[in-house]
Amino acid sequence: MHQKTVLITGCSSGIGRSTALDFLDEEWEVYATARNPADIETLGERGANIATLDVTDQGDVDRVVDRIVDEQGRIDCLVNNAGYGQMGPVEDVPTEKVHDQFDVNVYGPHRLVRAVLPHMRSQGDGTIVNVSSVVGRVAFPGTGVYAGSKFALEAMTDALRTEVEEYGIDAVLIEPGPVETQFSNRVEAEVNGNGDEADGLDRSGAYEKLYKLFDDSQALGGSGPGAIPPERVAEDIVNAASSTKPRARYQPGTVARVGVLARFLPDAWRDALYGFARKLP
Repeated sequence: MHQKTVLITGCSSGIGRSTALDFLDEEWEVYATARNPADIETLGERGANIATLDVTDQGDVDRVVDRIVDEQGRIDCLVNNAGYGQMGPVEDVPTEKVHDQFDVNVYGPHRLVRAVLPHMRSQGDGTIVNVSSVVGRVAFPGTGVYAGSKFALEAMTDALRTEVEEYGIDAVLIEPGPVETQFSNRVEAEVNGNGDEADGLDRSGAYEKLYKLFDDSQALGGSGPGAIPPERVAEDIVNAASSTKPRARYQPGTVARVGVLARFLPDAWRDALYGFARKLP
């Protein structure tokens, strides 16, 4: 049996870092990546191979994938974790920020999938794990742009799953709800798996109650109701990568499992619930 190799994006902190550590514990050959290699030096000290990778840069993608194939001869798993959340009412989010959101959350995974698939096909197996979100199934007010990117990632993964099945390749979605993180320590435009952006928008003035809701939730940091540690998400990622028959979707945590069920509610019911929440003081 060969030692399995995994490429993980967005390892600076949170889900990506925890996933890299879990794979190391399972004795995988780990390639942990981030835009800033200084952020993942400690993973290198733990035994991971580290590399600079901006998922919006095709040159970075090709360089890292070629390096892994040269050094290991194969790629057994790709974990597309890098991403961030562009929050805010749809009207207040400039179109260029929508482009930025999709470049990271959709086009980035697409670049990596295209880079690794020829190698996975030639070896006759492999697993692609795309980290989505519960909002990839159900959109909430103020998450339209972020949810749109995750909806797109979900659709792309659903199509991919059946396209590559005949080659022994699996495509899996991970759909967490809220994950424990330090919102107060986030810098704007962070792209490492758990970013959150609602500041810096040119507000129309029409959605101040919604912004207050965001401010209140960020004040809680990562300790809001139902938030789970990133290690719990990493557990499902590693289980999916290690399984001979992984599920199509994993929902780590109770909020995620319950939240995705909201898509079965009639639209009018969901809209009424949002309207009720908007009227709360």
